[in-house]
Amino acid sequence: MKRNVFVIGIGAGSPDYMTVQAIDALNQVRVFFVPDKGAEKSDLARLRREIIARFAINADYRIVGFDNPVRDSANANYRKGVSDWHDAVEDVYGRLLADQLQEGECGAFLAWGDPSLYDSILRILERLRARGDFELDYEVIPGISSVQALAAAHKIPINRIGEPIMITTGRKLQEGFPDNADSVIVMLDGQAAYKTVDGDMEIFWGAYLGTDDEILVSGRLRDVLDDIERVRREARAKKGWIMDTYLLRKPEGH
Repeated sequence: MKRNVFVIGIGAGSPDYMTVQAIDALNQVRVFFVPDKGAEKSDLARLRREIIARFAINADYRIVGFDNPVRDSANANYRKGVSDWHDAVEDVYGRLLADQLQEGECGAFLAWGDPSLYDSILRILERLRARGDFELDYEVIPGISSVQALAAAHKIPINRIGEPIMITTGRKLQEGFPDNADSVIVMLDGQAAYKTVDGDMEIFWGAYLGTDDEILVSGRLRDVLDDIERVRREARAKKGWIMDTYLLRKPEGH
């Protein structure tokens, strides 16, 4: 039996970020797979369930909660750690699709932000399709990413005129600010890597973008660094987790 799946980008936090295409896809789904364990996942699971309840007007659906494996961040070999994590996620997704989808049903994973930007679900589904335990067909619905939400919240263009941008992670930024980029978007930064770059850079920082808890800070990095550290620490203590994204930009003329 062929399994049919939507991977639906639901945006960076606000239900208002849902596109018409995403809403149309929601209403074709009979089984929603929602990760729902852990402090961060419980908040995101709640938002996913709110989106389903608000936009999936066809009541003939069910929600299947599951525990998504977590990458071992202590593994010194980053790529090996990611590979092991993907193996575990692949097994979980394979069981979900094999056991929970019936003949003629369509399943869906609701991807935070956009499914193509620092999200592993498309790689996992390709691995499942290659494994061949069952026939798998999936469609990807793009969503509004935290990059777009950050720029909109700060009311800025991401790039300067005629200049390139780069999207990277905190782990890579710690290796140094890219020489060939004027503006760098940083995601997945658990190490506060902005502290390692030139303090004369501009920073446009945001956490919990698109949600009621959204926090924004901007300015010259050396002037606002303490503010970012303080609000980041307070937010993490209050919620138990933080999800932030920021733009770093070289000073004019550099």
